[in-house]
Amino acid sequence: MYNPKSHKAEEFISHEEVLSTLEYAEANKNNIELIDSIIEKAKKEKGLTHREASVLLACDIKEKNEEIFKLAKKIKQAYYGNRVVLFAPLYLSNYCVNGCVYCPYHKKNTHIPRKKLTQEEIVREVEALQDMGHKRLAIESGEDPVNNPIEYILESIKTIYSVKHKNGAIRRVNVNIAATSVENYKKLHDVGIGTYVLFQETYNKESYEKLHPTGPKHNYAYHTEAMDRAMEGGIDDVSLGVLFGLESYKYEFAALLMHAEHLEAAFGVGPHAISVPRIRKADDIDPNVFDNGIDDDTFAKIVACIRISVPYTGMIISTRESQKVRERVLELGVSQISGGSKTSVGGYYNPMPEDENSAQFDISDRRPLDEVMKWLIDLGYIPSFCTACYRKGRTGERFMAICKNEQIHNFCHPNALMTLKEYLEDYASPETAKAGEELIKKELKLFEDPKLEKDLEDKLEKIHNGERDFRY
Repeated sequence: MYNPKSHKAEEFISHEEVLSTLEYAEANKNNIELIDSIIEKAKKEKGLTHREASVLLACDIKEKNEEIFKLAKKIKQAYYGNRVVLFAPLYLSNYCVNGCVYCPYHKKNTHIPRKKLTQEEIVREVEALQDMGHKRLAIESGEDPVNNPIEYILESIKTIYSVKHKNGAIRRVNVNIAATSVENYKKLHDVGIGTYVLFQETYNKESYEKLHPTGPKHNYAYHTEAMDRAMEGGIDDVSLGVLFGLESYKYEFAALLMHAEHLEAAFGVGPHAISVPRIRKADDIDPNVFDNGIDDDTFAKIVACIRISVPYTGMIISTRESQKVRERVLELGVSQISGGSKTSVGGYYNPMPEDENSAQFDISDRRPLDEVMKWLIDLGYIPSFCTACYRKGRTGERFMAICKNEQIHNFCHPNALMTLKEYLEDYASPETAKAGEELIKKELKLFEDPKLEKDLEDKLEKIHNGERDFRY
């Protein structure tokens, strides 16, 4: 039985409900009257149900799809403006006991070199990331209770926060590790993590169990119920995601939204962010083996429909995608991107030769961070390293209340400009610095509150004179 308030995976992600939703969407994909009514509801910018959203995703009427894309752009602007948050992944260890058939870290892969960073190596990695200009990290690790116990993760987080290199500091550490216990989530909360990230990979239980034939990740219910345990452990910012290409994208889309609805129904707080990765080539992994791949147009439609359906959530896209694809989906809903990323263990301080590569997947956008910054500025976006909400306690329900009322820009916009100014002063190339200063001047003229504008100008001047870490 489908029950979004239930804490049982097969009840809040009901297979029967997903199939019924897809059948309904297919039957109504050309029902103009229904589609128009759903679009009208979406224009209120309060979101859609998984069933309504699935009708829009299935719609193949050109004019209506144009309306959907246009609305997604409008909602993205209303909630997130022209800010784009930057982060980088930091791979701690690729030791793993699971048998996931889509990931090169699977236990039976003897080609990939296994590596685990010492705390001294983590310091060097963090210093290298700080020298690039990064302030936000997402730490990644394979599941291995012997090599990567929770104690190692906790110690690593403390090490990351402790590194103060030149003017650099990591101000937010998001954590992407395997599903764990309420007790361990409490420990993660206590060391000050930002968001807990866990990709479902696929919500189809039958496919899930085939894709995860061995190891603790084989347990569908334990994995799918992880966000509930994270919430119970005090972590109120969680991030969902599927790996598009493993299963039918329409199935994954409906189930992903059902998971968001479940978090709202059970905890009153939806996902802080949703990621939309597509499967990529990697050592020992051929994406062509999986027959559910999606083209760029379908991918863009998925992003647009998620933005319309869950307007408050952040949306994340990594360097898995090309510059061209990332540019397209930024205006449709994406609000966070990685830049200058390495997906190998120890890839920042001392990158491995190609034949010793320990990368989890091939990167499509290989540009250094400064080039990504200049690209965003030239497109009219404000690259942001802001972590103010997290450090001011605006998380979970507090953050969502502000975001759902479309007031988050009152904090994020000036904070973004200040973190951009820090980057321009400390790390930018001359070309990026010039373009960034011109953007800041332009944005300052758009403030409607003269007191805020004056206060921000004062803080920007202090940053120019060497002070750091102002936030509203």
